[in-house]
Amino acid sequence: MSTTENFIISKRYKTITYVLLALGIITAILLYITTHGAAASAEIEQRNHARFWASLLQNSVYFLLTVNAAMFFMTAFTLAWSGWQIAFTRVTEAVSALVPILGLITGVILLCIVFGDNHTIYHWTDAAHVEHDPILNFKKGFLNKGFFTTATILTIAGWSFLGWKMRQLSRKTDSFDTNTSLETKKKFVWNNTVMAGAYAAVFGLTVLSTTPWLWLMSIDAHWFSTMYSWYTFASTFVAGISLIALFVVYLKSKGYLFMVNKEHLHDLGKYMFAFSIFWTYLWFDQFMLIWYANIPEETVYFQSRVSGIYSLVFWLMAAINFVAPILILMSRDSKRNYTLIAFMAILILFGHWLNFFQMVFPAISPNEVPNILYDMGVGLGFVGLIMLGVGRYLSKYPLSSKGHPFSKESVIHHT
Repeated sequence: MSTTENFIISKRYKTITYVLLALGIITAILLYITTHGAAASAEIEQRNHARFWASLLQNSVYFLLTVNAAMFFMTAFTLAWSGWQIAFTRVTEAVSALVPILGLITGVILLCIVFGDNHTIYHWTDAAHVEHDPILNFKKGFLNKGFFTTATILTIAGWSFLGWKMRQLSRKTDSFDTNTSLETKKKFVWNNTVMAGAYAAVFGLTVLSTTPWLWLMSIDAHWFSTMYSWYTFASTFVAGISLIALFVVYLKSKGYLFMVNKEHLHDLGKYMFAFSIFWTYLWFDQFMLIWYANIPEETVYFQSRVSGIYSLVFWLMAAINFVAPILILMSRDSKRNYTLIAFMAILILFGHWLNFFQMVFPAISPNEVPNILYDMGVGLGFVGLIMLGVGRYLSKYPLSSKGHPFSKESVIHHT
């Protein structure tokens, strides 16, 4: 067991990280080979090629929005002048530090899809088809390559820059001590609050509105839901909290994060539970309102998911993301159990990965459910990349921000 406040990347941690990365790369290569062979027709060939890009799209967007949720987690509590989370704030920062890396990967994948000659994923990229499609023609002021590209680049750049500034500000607290003046600490709190406010504004204009419309909902361009962005946010936010909790439990098991105790774990468990219920509320409301209205152009989205070939994935996802959290995380004791929190964190991360799978693939592969093992393999590659990035960040800086003006509140925190 280690008692140091600087994370040392163990040989086992490195091995697991590189194995997952290698597995992801090999799976992506195999998926490319299997989807780019000879096909019976041009249409089937196009769908096969799209299947490869859809897997990259699903995984990259899911994991980018999940690590970006950690940034929003920091922002929300900074604006609230909260202190309980300071005990593990470096974990949150480490997860959010993956945003520029995953943002670059996701941006490249999205632009390759948009500017490629395969229009299976985004039908609105086919100009000839748009001209003869009244619905897509009506939406072309919003759904076009220029707007998509500009919005995507500005969104990822905004998340990356503001996140970097907040992490940079946080590291200044490492030099704070008993001799640091009150004015210096007040200035830090003010600057941190201003930066958090700027990030919250960008987050509201992207994740909570336009970004899910462009990246995900436009796959089913004839369909729309006014709740879609909040539904996507809830899914990735609870996944982001689960990812933070998983790293906190891991570090505690290795003797790090001495300021963290069961009180902090309890609160993380509360948020995992609460936002699982919040996601369920949005999931049910979106489904119920569309079902109740019974408008053909709206209900078609759920037809293949609820009662079609994707029904098993749909209901399994719902069971994992709602039934499991409400049954397991309801009690106080379960939220204070490190093993149980780690198990639920992994389960929730997988459950919402399944959610993104059923958000993407029914429109791209409507006649058969693709072999999900390929997509899971690609996803594990992203997990390895996140482990690598988080490990390196944690090894560079002290794990406890003891100089933070609100650190005492975290030490005496009690639920």
